[in-house]
Amino acid sequence: MNKKIRTNAVDQLFEAVLQLRTKEECYSFFEDLCTVNELLSLSQRFEVAAMLNSHRTYLEIAEKTGASTATISRVNRSLNYGNDGYALVFGRMETEKGKADE
Repeated sequence: MNKKIRTNAVDQLFEAVLQLRTKEECYSFFEDLCTVNELLSLSQRFEVAAMLNSHRTYLEIAEKTGASTATISRVNRSLNYGNDGYALVFGRMETEKGKADE
């Protein structure tokens, strides 16, 4: 865990995020918190991560998302050498998808 981001302000932000219960609540909160470009950048990185996780090529990802190869590479580094945050979320999303399919 990066000690530089462990601050009271970041803790409070994460506590706030953990209070959100629906997608609509997320839209309301994040639209207030972020600029449109910030939110689109975050969502693009997450889409890139999902596509990398599905073993898509950089070319496919760049064409579909419009992300630069630098962004794709940065996300790939996080997937391979980061704190496993993406893996945690992808695993939980897959579990939820499986529950919904039952």
